[in-house]
Amino acid sequence: MIFDYETLKLLWWLIIGILLIGFAITDGMDMGVAMLLRLVGKTDSERRTVINTIGAHWDGNQVWFITAGGALFAAWPMVYAAAFSGFYFAMLLVLFALFFRPLAFDYRSKIETDRWRNNWDWALFCGSAIPALVFGVAFGNLFLGVPFNIDNFLRASYQGSFFGLLNPFGLLAGLISITMLMGHAGMWLQLRTDSDVAKRSGQYGRYALIAFMLLFASAGVWVANMDGYQIVSMPDTQSYANPIGKMVTTAPGAWLDNYTAMPLTIIFPALGFAMATLALLFSKMGRPGLGLLSSSVMLVGVIMTAGVSLFPFVMPSSNNPNVSLTMWDAVSSHMTLNVMFVAVAIFIPLILFYTTWCYVKMWRKVTVKEIENNTHGSY
Repeated sequence: MIFDYETLKLLWWLIIGILLIGFAITDGMDMGVAMLLRLVGKTDSERRTVINTIGAHWDGNQVWFITAGGALFAAWPMVYAAAFSGFYFAMLLVLFALFFRPLAFDYRSKIETDRWRNNWDWALFCGSAIPALVFGVAFGNLFLGVPFNIDNFLRASYQGSFFGLLNPFGLLAGLISITMLMGHAGMWLQLRTDSDVAKRSGQYGRYALIAFMLLFASAGVWVANMDGYQIVSMPDTQSYANPIGKMVTTAPGAWLDNYTAMPLTIIFPALGFAMATLALLFSKMGRPGLGLLSSSVMLVGVIMTAGVSLFPFVMPSSNNPNVSLTMWDAVSSHMTLNVMFVAVAIFIPLILFYTTWCYVKMWRKVTVKEIENNTHGSY
């Protein structure tokens, strides 16, 4: 064995966090671009310019999403089972929304009529905004607790409904997801386009960043005053996974306990606010490259804030807190985590390398003039 069981459990919490961050920075940016499409592109040529800034990368960026889903299934099978039964209709909604993205990219420019292209523009918007909203809503509901139970045979059963997920705090988290991705995408478009498109992209990106900071602060105040989960007792973290072998209680403000126990972790919410502010300032100064770097670090701060706040919980249960799933007891076997770690140690660097290589080799500004002169070789 490469690592002991406890170390591997912690490593896989970090690895899944890294995959979610990679997904937010890359494919989340594509979603943000699609959500900004009709705001920053006033003519068909301008919208094609916007689409072509991500045309070479959007499908490759989805590797992060697919890999994160596969890692969740293999490393945390109990979480995967409970989440996909509990969020079944939400996940189906995301899946069907995602169908629109490849169709819109491939078919939008096939016919030169306004109605055809406008319909596909809206399809691209819906195929990006719906997943961004649902992912945020799902994360928000983790803080509230998910209505599921686990019996003595370790079978998960969900007692909630799809509309139950659409509560005020869940919707707030969904709006945070949408605004932070739109702000990140605004920096990207300001960097990759020119003239009026770049100007509008920076403007709407800054609006989104301001909205994000207000919503993120509101969520922080809300979390500080809601009931959080605390582990009272549990088996040794080196022991085999047993999600029904612990005692959990709830207490007001408990989601902030980790920041008291580990003061250095306060850096993550601070990064969320500080990097959003820097991105806004760099955009205003006409330095979108630094703005994009700042917004990328902002996403790291936001996702790690959620992870640290929930730690070690992965999927708390509102029906029976004692069966809440944690990173210690909802995992695969020691051998499985070891074998998967070897695979990840090989393939994540490869993904990072070819993603970086693709961006470097295909880096350029996409201009309206170029798009108008290239009616067949671009989207």
